[in-house]
Amino acid sequence: MLSPAELERYARHIVMREIGGAGQQKLKNARVLVIGAGGLGAPVLQYLAAAGIGTLGVVDDDTVSLSNLQRQVIHDTDQLGEPKVASAAEAIARLNPNVKVEPHPTRLAGHNAISLISGYDFVVDGSDNFDTRYLVSDACFFAKKPLITAAVGQFDGSITTLRPFEENEDGEANPTYRCLFPQKPRDGLLPTCAEAGVLGALTGIIGAMQAMEVIKEVTETGESLVGRMMMFDARSFRMETIRYKRSPNNPLNGSSPMSWAKLLEGV
Repeated sequence: MLSPAELERYARHIVMREIGGAGQQKLKNARVLVIGAGGLGAPVLQYLAAAGIGTLGVVDDDTVSLSNLQRQVIHDTDQLGEPKVASAAEAIARLNPNVKVEPHPTRLAGHNAISLISGYDFVVDGSDNFDTRYLVSDACFFAKKPLITAAVGQFDGSITTLRPFEENEDGEANPTYRCLFPQKPRDGLLPTCAEAGVLGALTGIIGAMQAMEVIKEVTETGESLVGRMMMFDARSFRMETIRYKRSPNNPLNGSSPMSWAKLLEGV
């Protein structure tokens, strides 16, 4: 049940026909795991905490550095050198003490991905590399957890939602991340954030979109991004959406968690 203080805090949600008291209770009951407390994870965590998500898990093994602060707005100058999961937990406590934070100061890897993800209802991927994106998406496939994944470049970003363990309205299996990106770009082909740079406000825009998509998924409001990828160009301020389907050549088709480790070798 929502306390009197929570009813006041979330009043602007509760008066919405699409959310209401029932939707706000769903948000309070939800457990969401956020991979990365960086450029994307920062706004995701802030907006989900403000929205009243009951439990937020945070996975990150890094510490706060001065070069992070241009975009990772959940951290501040006084927290330099502090583990990002601890810094994020402190910020969330200040923003909304009703939210429980479960810090995971570790790097997501093949040996812990499924066990970490299985403890949550929804997963948000805010990582900055393809290895982790494939790992998270595969683990969510086997754990049957909805995944909201996004990526950013210097001035562009993209976001999609994955529910490959379910079927669409036509009875077809929903696509996986590997249907959208069958092969990982070879190492060194794409510059890293440190090498190419990224516009800080862009991560705020895309991260806020991820938070919005989580809220939609939890409250079952609006049209999901399953099977659709939204692409945003900050320079022209244009958005485009492409549709994609399950690929018959998807290596996850018919695979099992037992064969997953071998599959990841080809990531």
